[in-house]
Amino acid sequence: MKITKVDVMLINPHAEDNKPWTPVGIRVYTDEGLYGDGETALAYGAASHGAYGALLDFSEKVIGKDPLDTEVIWEDLYKSTFWAQNGGPVIFGAISAIDIALWDIKAKYFNVPLYKLLGGKMRNTLRAYASQLQFGWGPVRLGLKSAQEYADAAKKAVAEGYTAVKVDFFNFDKDGNRLGHEMTTRLLPAKYANMIEERVAAVRDAIGHDTDLIMENHSNIDAQGAVQLARIMEKYNIFMFEEPCTPSPDVNKFVHDHVRIPISQGERIYTRWQYKQYFKDGSIQMIQPDLGTCGGITETKKVCDMAHAYDIGVQIHVCCSPLLVPAALHLEAVLPNFTIHEHHVYYLHEYNRQLCVHDYQPENGYFTIPEVPGIGNEWSDYAFKHCELTTVK
Repeated sequence: MKITKVDVMLINPHAEDNKPWTPVGIRVYTDEGLYGDGETALAYGAASHGAYGALLDFSEKVIGKDPLDTEVIWEDLYKSTFWAQNGGPVIFGAISAIDIALWDIKAKYFNVPLYKLLGGKMRNTLRAYASQLQFGWGPVRLGLKSAQEYADAAKKAVAEGYTAVKVDFFNFDKDGNRLGHEMTTRLLPAKYANMIEERVAAVRDAIGHDTDLIMENHSNIDAQGAVQLARIMEKYNIFMFEEPCTPSPDVNKFVHDHVRIPISQGERIYTRWQYKQYFKDGSIQMIQPDLGTCGGITETKKVCDMAHAYDIGVQIHVCCSPLLVPAALHLEAVLPNFTIHEHHVYYLHEYNRQLCVHDYQPENGYFTIPEVPGIGNEWSDYAFKHCELTTVK
């Protein structure tokens, strides 16, 4: 079996209303009629066009290769592209999309769900948390203002069966305006620290003490501010403090050493080489690699296995199109050190849900693992009709 062509897609399903959501995906075709879909998880931020370009270059290198040779192709992309060694999200995003598509083909070839090829599932259901409640919890994206609004969103998620929620309490000010980066190089002024605590206290009161609360930060403050914030919030029994600071080993170690809340990091850490120092110094308690930027299924599985050797938990970061949701579920199902699954509020939004043929949603806060051959999802006709597409042969 040989790879014959690759469709590279820059998807912007609602550019007409200027929403910053531009998934980057591929479909890899073979001479035996099988195809596989993959994605670079850079739909947000400002790197999607770079990822699209990288995929055009990288796709040329897999034409004529056997898609079942996932290790061989991964190593070739890593070594022969020059920039992959010590690369970042654009480079490893391109490798990730190709690798995921190849695993999709491989599982279809053997007519099994992906988890079978990864070692078999250790669990039938996966606990999930409602993620990014600062945007509300529903089909419309909001920017929450008052502490009561945060509490109401959390209560809504808990009423749906979630036993854990995650909130970035510092995304928006009290008027609902997105906070800039002016707070990133110093301690937080009292008005911001008090605003965050008011919101945290309201959410904790709303969800009770048997629901886990994850405090997100998106690396928006520096290490000093992160320590200041964590010490204030320790009394609210925070399950994890996510991306408290810039994902740098030394800086992250400083935060870890000065707080009593477990630290989670990983959506901006790539491959085993970048994770290695965090494992050695013990500064992360739960890693959050993204299948679409960490190097695909091949590399992310290795990172998670390395974490297991250090008794570090895993939550696959999932913020992209619905394509990678089941892929993440397959990997998490086989990991001994799986902790919890992220269910992002963007998966409740129609502009995102319509991009794939399957729309996986948890029931009572738990996911089941898809049993169809492959990764369990593929791009929809809608996605193909609303994209800039280039075919590489």
